[in-house]
Amino acid sequence: MSTPPPPPPHPSPSKTQNEQSRSKDAAESTKDSSETLGASEQPTMTRPNLSSVPSLDFSPPDPREEAQTTGARSSRDTLTSAEQQRQRMGRVMLGVLTLALGMGLWHMGREWDEEELKRKKLTREAAIDGRWDRMKTRVTELFDVFVEPAWPELLPPPYPPPHQKPYTLLISVDDLLVTSVWDRQHGWRTAKRPGVDYFLAYISQFFEVVVFTTQHSYTAMPILESLDRYNFFITHKLFREATRSVNGQVVKDLSYLNRDLSKVILLDTNSSHVATHPENAVILPKWKGDPRDRGLVAIIPFLESIAIYKPQDVRPILTAYQGKDIPTEYAKIEAEGKRKHVEEWQQNKGSTSNSFGSLFGLSSSRSAQNAPPTYLEQKRKEAQQQYLEEQAYINKNREYLEELLKQDQDMMAQMVPNNFWEALDQLRGNPPKALLEAKEKAEKEAAQAGQGQGQGSGKV
Repeated sequence: MSTPPPPPPHPSPSKTQNEQSRSKDAAESTKDSSETLGASEQPTMTRPNLSSVPSLDFSPPDPREEAQTTGARSSRDTLTSAEQQRQRMGRVMLGVLTLALGMGLWHMGREWDEEELKRKKLTREAAIDGRWDRMKTRVTELFDVFVEPAWPELLPPPYPPPHQKPYTLLISVDDLLVTSVWDRQHGWRTAKRPGVDYFLAYISQFFEVVVFTTQHSYTAMPILESLDRYNFFITHKLFREATRSVNGQVVKDLSYLNRDLSKVILLDTNSSHVATHPENAVILPKWKGDPRDRGLVAIIPFLESIAIYKPQDVRPILTAYQGKDIPTEYAKIEAEGKRKHVEEWQQNKGSTSNSFGSLFGLSSSRSAQNAPPTYLEQKRKEAQQQYLEEQAYINKNREYLEELLKQDQDMMAQMVPNNFWEALDQLRGNPPKALLEAKEKAEKEAAQAGQGQGQGSGKV
């Protein structure tokens, strides 16, 4: 007779009701299966400890139960009264800003006033018409500060004759008057082009010389002060803020120059700088630092001939020389003019002397040397003589000029405020403190000198 299976162990008090029920069901199922087996067929087995088996009673949560909400509001969706007030004020400010912007745009579409027409150099009939077009033009002008020159007129009005030179010559700086060179001993330095001093001093007799560079004033001004120490030759100086941006390129727009463009010549080494007015430009090869270069001096005869013969419009002349070696081509034309001048002189006044000289085997070239100079040669000789006299004056009065220069520099230094409060006073229109002190000192010295003269006259 087989031994009956041992009874199931009693559940521990710590088990839950579900675990007890599962243990009971498992015991009854085992008992039933053992009764169906015969006594001889029932195997001997040991019941496992169900308390050590992990529970498999797991079912996924019902999505319908998860979708159910309690109806309570989340704290994230709850705004305090102060936050709600800030939101309302934000909406109000946005509405006010939108309204102000709309009113500003509507105001920009107003009719042109006389000051605007004068600044644009337009008449009321030729100006843009229509509120939308006027508004669009004014809005575009707000952003012109980033691409347009700083002033609508780069140069002051020309002097009345005879003080104003008839032609204006714009000269670049980089690779034309100076360039940067490097050597082992000194490193990078700024080198003056050979003949630059003579070029500026001589050509300033014929032209209103204006230096127009793409450099900023704080880098270009020391160079210009070295080239024209006493401000004799360079009339005006224009720097980077006077240029214009066109398609990302720096351009020297001559329409802002306040000069008659039929009398303007621009010397440059970069064709992109003259993209707006190529007909006024002479593009010269860049100077690479060669100490034997003569390119700057070689262009002088061409420029002085324009100033001497005074054409009505220089642009057709400059256009005819574009893409050519101007010094070489002009030298050929001047030589041809000299040859014709000699031939005319020989035919009109030198025929007798020429035939007399031929009797003794003298060549006609010798008689050509006795031909009077051309009009161009006469004016050139006068200009060279004036240049020599001007240089002699500078050399003779150099100490006096240096003293005047130092006074100007001291005056400029006194204009610079020493602190924030002095700068604020100058913004209000008050003169610098140093100038007031200098004025008081000068008045006191003048008063003392007057008293001394009065006492001296009384003694007499």
